[in-house]
Amino acid sequence: MANEDLNFLLTNRIPRHAVTRFMGWFSQIQNPWLTRFSIRIWKVFTDLDLGEAKQQTFQSLHECFIRELKPGARPICPDPEVFCSPCDGILGAHGSVSEGQIYQAKGFPYSVDDLFQDRLSWAPWKDGVFATIRITSAMYHRFHAPYDGKLHQVNYISGDTWNVNPIALQRVERLFCKNERALLSMTVAGLNGVQHPIALVPVAAIMVASIRIHGLDLLLQPGHKGQQEFRCDLPFQKGDEMGWFQHGSTIIVFAPKGFEIAHGLDEGTRLRMGQPLLRLPEKR
Repeated sequence: MANEDLNFLLTNRIPRHAVTRFMGWFSQIQNPWLTRFSIRIWKVFTDLDLGEAKQQTFQSLHECFIRELKPGARPICPDPEVFCSPCDGILGAHGSVSEGQIYQAKGFPYSVDDLFQDRLSWAPWKDGVFATIRITSAMYHRFHAPYDGKLHQVNYISGDTWNVNPIALQRVERLFCKNERALLSMTVAGLNGVQHPIALVPVAAIMVASIRIHGLDLLLQPGHKGQQEFRCDLPFQKGDEMGWFQHGSTIIVFAPKGFEIAHGLDEGTRLRMGQPLLRLPEKR
């Protein structure tokens, strides 16, 4: 418990925005020697493994944070009944969307209305399912289309940069509703041809408050004062890259009634992008 308290203090009871801005500036420094040294320090505290990275040398930490992987490093499950994980990560709270409420951790409910802040209606996901995937700092930070479909709208919500690790989730109520986030509204074509509404909610955190979405010529980051809603009609195939975080964070997935969590998945399961996350409703 003492170690958890210390972790919470060191990663939350600090000037979060200032630390995040500093990390954004530091990560962009183009200096191979400084980058190599920083990566060595990073490996001391995490399980960072660059063996799958497309490139092995980096000019800045930023290049390492948003690294691409070698072709074939993340096979995409071809089963048409499978809705894939959009990212590498650790499966957190998941289950049913019950009366507009879901959980960030056991005993810590929050409302979808608070998460969406009236930018989207939660009605399409009534009695549906949600899954929370935490991307640690050492993981692959790009996220991908979980199924064939289209991205129709992106809403940006400015906010705080609390840490999103389990220690913070068990201490800060409604944490995901406080942090900077984007709401990605999509549709996917199910097995019976019906268009299913899907939402992906990338949530930023301390040292990672920048989100890039392909097809939109902007970087969503703290202090963004411009447009908050972006309508689009961007097609994606299952496994196509959709964007990235500058560091690690969380993606919350929403799917409508009839979708189910893939067999064998439980809280704490380590996922790879392209692995089964949900199963689509059966044909009718």
